[in-house]
Amino acid sequence: MAESLLEEGASVAIGSRHGEKLDKAVQQLSEKGHDVYKLPMDVRSEESVQAAVDWVRETWGGLDVLVNNAGIGMRTVNAKFLTEPQPFYEVSPDSFRNLVDTNLTGYFLAARGFVSLMLKQGKGKIINISMNHETMKRRGFVPYGPSRAATESLSYIMAEDLKEHGITVNMLLPGGATLTGMIPDEARKAFEGSGSLLEPEVMRDGIIYLASEKSDGITGERIVAAEFDQWLKEKR
Repeated sequence: MAESLLEEGASVAIGSRHGEKLDKAVQQLSEKGHDVYKLPMDVRSEESVQAAVDWVRETWGGLDVLVNNAGIGMRTVNAKFLTEPQPFYEVSPDSFRNLVDTNLTGYFLAARGFVSLMLKQGKGKIINISMNHETMKRRGFVPYGPSRAATESLSYIMAEDLKEHGITVNMLLPGGATLTGMIPDEARKAFEGSGSLLEPEVMRDGIIYLASEKSDGITGERIVAAEFDQWLKEKR
């Protein structure tokens, strides 16, 4: 998604916890000539989010688009979650809290922090990344499923809260299992063999549309990236 927006001419700050992944991603995109920035941020921490907000305010003066995409998957709770599902009553409270703190509370804290810039300028777009409803009901998917179900409720309420301020809130999800590193290697091979594993590029058209002026006035929508063309056709 960051690369897609950069290719369209946007300036993008990639927020993530400190580490090699962030450094490598920014370096690779920078080497392609893109206007990309490294923004160390832990979405679980109000102080860390505020530091990131302060950086954006001082560097750019404002913010057009916030993409909430922080997330950790079921691998952090049960390494064999696809082949040996773990019932919710065997999930440790610490594992539950850790995932929810990132996937749900992280979205809240990031939106709460950065919306201050949008309220001041009287416009802005927030895009919350979600996932399939089937995953919210799937055996062995506590707490990942509940975290994203709550994200969707949060998104709808955010959209209502911000309507009068000229700020839109929409959801975008791939539309199936996606090659993002959250799926264990052994399970990924099975997905790839069936041809059902989506590439990250599936998000390209949807993220560009939602970040652009073409989506002005559209809010409270839940868009499946793999079905974006059909959604857009029906919307028109």
